[in-house]
Amino acid sequence: MTEHTKTDGLPGMDAPELPQVLERARPRNERMNTAKVECNACPVLCQISEGRSGACDRYANQAGVLVRVDPVVLLRKTMADGEAVLVPFAGRAADAGAGGQDAPAEQPAWSGDLLLTEEVFVTGVGSSTTYPDYKPAPFIVGSKVDGVDMVTVVTEGIFSYCSFKVKIDTDRFLGPEQANVRCKGEVVGHVTTAEYGSQMLSLGGVHHLTGGSKKEGRIANEMMQMLGNKQAVELTIDGGSQLVIQAGHAPIVNGVAEQRMRVGCGSAAIGIFARQFFGQADEVVVVDDHITGVLTEHQAGRCLDMKSSGIKMRGRKSTPGRYFQVANPGTGWGGTDIADPLSIIETWDEAVAWPGLRLLMTSTTGEHASWYVLDESLNPVEAEMPAEVRRIVDRIGENCEPSMTSVLFLGGAGGSLRAGVTENPVLLTRSIKNALVNVTCGGAPAYVWPGGGITVMADVLRMPDNSFGTVPTPAIVAPIEFSMRRSDYELLGGHMDQVRSLREVLERGAWHNDGAPESVSWLTLPSANPWPLGQPPLLG
Repeated sequence: MTEHTKTDGLPGMDAPELPQVLERARPRNERMNTAKVECNACPVLCQISEGRSGACDRYANQAGVLVRVDPVVLLRKTMADGEAVLVPFAGRAADAGAGGQDAPAEQPAWSGDLLLTEEVFVTGVGSSTTYPDYKPAPFIVGSKVDGVDMVTVVTEGIFSYCSFKVKIDTDRFLGPEQANVRCKGEVVGHVTTAEYGSQMLSLGGVHHLTGGSKKEGRIANEMMQMLGNKQAVELTIDGGSQLVIQAGHAPIVNGVAEQRMRVGCGSAAIGIFARQFFGQADEVVVVDDHITGVLTEHQAGRCLDMKSSGIKMRGRKSTPGRYFQVANPGTGWGGTDIADPLSIIETWDEAVAWPGLRLLMTSTTGEHASWYVLDESLNPVEAEMPAEVRRIVDRIGENCEPSMTSVLFLGGAGGSLRAGVTENPVLLTRSIKNALVNVTCGGAPAYVWPGGGITVMADVLRMPDNSFGTVPTPAIVAPIEFSMRRSDYELLGGHMDQVRSLREVLERGAWHNDGAPESVSWLTLPSANPWPLGQPPLLG
């Protein structure tokens, strides 16, 4: 069998003993080198030599023992302000970077003794998996919350059926709906339906991971891991734009960082600011790819008894003062392809319009704005914008939220996850739908979709850093936790003989581990996250 190993030595192999010991070396058959460890944490079944890690970089052979390289991450609430912080097990106390940097200093020794064990939550980050499905979850933790006996089942799931839904706050045209999204030339997703002020992408998914070529699956897997771990990803859209997206950061479209998310469509902007425009302009046009607004025709203008301007717009009139398809989608004014706003004006009604008419044209974000006055021939002539009008345009921009990229993980919890919880998986599904089980991802709240199965969705910004890994099958590895009353866990057929107290877990590690954590470091968790053992489930 081909050996799946890394060519470099495992980082941190000179560190103290790793706590995540999974199993002793054993040959698969007489042809396997007895010095190697077979890893069965995924279907690849790497045969790992001494001092090497497997193809996923998550498991390694240390002196004939299969170990989990990364630390297990715990959450703990502080006593001072109630915010949660991260407490990773020191899976490796030193880790030299790929560039040969000095390894960080070791964390101080830690005995695992915590006074407030009710304030600690074990996450699935770094916890190991249940594959090949017959094994109970690596951590099945018993704890008390307000005197109630609780159980949290903790694992890293191997997700082939998973994707990322990406919300990009911009009016810019990124690409036609259903267009392919590519990473390094390979199709990894598609453009989906736009939402209010945002463009939406669906990235990853089982058909890209397993349904295409090996290269497509590998690149989709890498892209998804980077995106989930809050790293920047470069994408191109067929017939559209080039993008750089990163969770929590402004998207970069064709090399330009976006600044603003529109306050509303053209019609909404007219309504919101109509009173402020009144008396300052005779006509206002808010240019928008979807609904361009015209003030004097709009109901808001009529309610203010504004005089008709006689403007004749291009596009398809929807209702008074609201126009569709005034231009093609693009990266210009209001998400259209225009650079000259006058191009969407067809003509002026000579019987209604008048010389000296004051016209403001602006985009939905206020990033583009021009001021015109009609001459004797009713031709708009650009002029210096009055200070009061400029103030209103600036207010439009002030009301625009910063442009940001939001990344949501969407995954289906299948056989290995459910079998790690119970011998009768359908009871777990029913218990979740009956609000008896709370589902979290790395301690972050997860929305459970309605309907059959366990389909969860979580904001990666609310999850710990580096929550996502990969296996070369290919598939994504992501943390998931199921928390419930101990009595309910017993009723759904849980692995009661594998329940370990929280104190025992902190002192000795998981049920299949062979060593205690040796140090601890502290990182801040987003304070918006509710405490995993005290929040109601987010059910569809």
